[in-house]
Amino acid sequence: MIAAAYDLSAFGQDPWWLMVLKAVGIFAFLVLTVLVAIYAERKVLAWMQMRVGPNRLGPAGILQSLADGIKLALKEGITPAGIDKPIYLLAPVIAVVPAIMAFAVIPFGPQVSIFGTQTPLQLTDLPVAVLYILAVTSVGVYGIVLAGWSSGSTYPLLGGLRSTAQVISYEIAMGLTFAAVFLCAGTMATSGIVDAQYGIWYLFILLPSFVIYVTSMVGETNRAPFDLPEAEGELVGGFHTEYSSLRFAMFMLAEYVNMVTVSALAATMFLGGWHAPWPLNMWDGANSGWWGLLWFVLKVWGFLFFFVWLRATLPRLRYDQFMNLGWKVLIPVALVWVMVVAGVRQLRNDGFEFQTLTLVVLGLIVSMIVVVAVRSLVRPAKTHRPSAVAPSEPPPFDPFAGGYPVPPLPGQRVSSKEVHDA
Repeated sequence: MIAAAYDLSAFGQDPWWLMVLKAVGIFAFLVLTVLVAIYAERKVLAWMQMRVGPNRLGPAGILQSLADGIKLALKEGITPAGIDKPIYLLAPVIAVVPAIMAFAVIPFGPQVSIFGTQTPLQLTDLPVAVLYILAVTSVGVYGIVLAGWSSGSTYPLLGGLRSTAQVISYEIAMGLTFAAVFLCAGTMATSGIVDAQYGIWYLFILLPSFVIYVTSMVGETNRAPFDLPEAEGELVGGFHTEYSSLRFAMFMLAEYVNMVTVSALAATMFLGGWHAPWPLNMWDGANSGWWGLLWFVLKVWGFLFFFVWLRATLPRLRYDQFMNLGWKVLIPVALVWVMVVAGVRQLRNDGFEFQTLTLVVLGLIVSMIVVVAVRSLVRPAKTHRPSAVAPSEPPPFDPFAGGYPVPPLPGQRVSSKEVHDA
């Protein structure tokens, strides 16, 4: 059975000034969220590591992010010799713009009244909105690759190549998790996916998809413990080593905007979007008016806190562990789970009404398999140590054995007879 097309007639009817207002509002929301997220990350990391954190600029240091931005803007923009200048200058723009464009189809809330005009809290929607997000965010990696290649330096090039491998590995698993959501919702429109979760969130009936997506989104955004394209231990600063001033700031902006984008997509696909959580959804007005915007922002900040928590908790993975996790665990499990969801959906179409319970039970089983596989993959293998044997007494050292006196090495001793003869 093919699901009917979702009704998107509410979109595309806004006057031009309202579309401009929505676009400006989305841009302002992203920029302000990045400023607050940088400050919040530094304070939360300090709290988790028993430090003070920013506390100088403004009350409790709340102006620290703004001061950092001004400092970067006033720094001298250095252009190294031997670069491919057009691509070098264009790479930061390519990294930032796609992350912002993805928010065009993210639903922030239900229909509200803005200056007397009824409109959904969403810039626009498409029948293939989620595929649009995947396509646009995939373009962002070109900014990283081109930045490393155009810098004319070895370490930035290696960082850009690593980022390419990460995106290829983890976007496959991410796309497969979306396929399970499409099967349950019957649409690829983001507003339709949110409406399909009115009764129960897909977090509960598609738990393996949620686990795989959360893992993939951390790898997609190059955040710890998957921040290998900018691993300072072996790549200095990574792909942006040769950048300074506002060009460097644009890469930092792209990273944090990408964090907000994947967090918003996770809330939309698995946490009911702008729908109120239980038990607040028992209130009749919880999902009406501007309340939906509040629930949506709280869910996004929950994922942003999760990013910070991971950074403070887990060490960086080795590159082979990271690639094995993507290709040997996430992608095979995601493929199997999509087949399971498709089978359960077909049984539902045939008249068997046990879809939710079946997916919950199977989802718990598959999620436990993923956790065990990840743990065995990341945890270092146990080495069998030889049984303890009493150390044997080293033979006496003869300093004149070669005809010339030499000093003893550590652990060697000179017999008293040889010392007496000397």
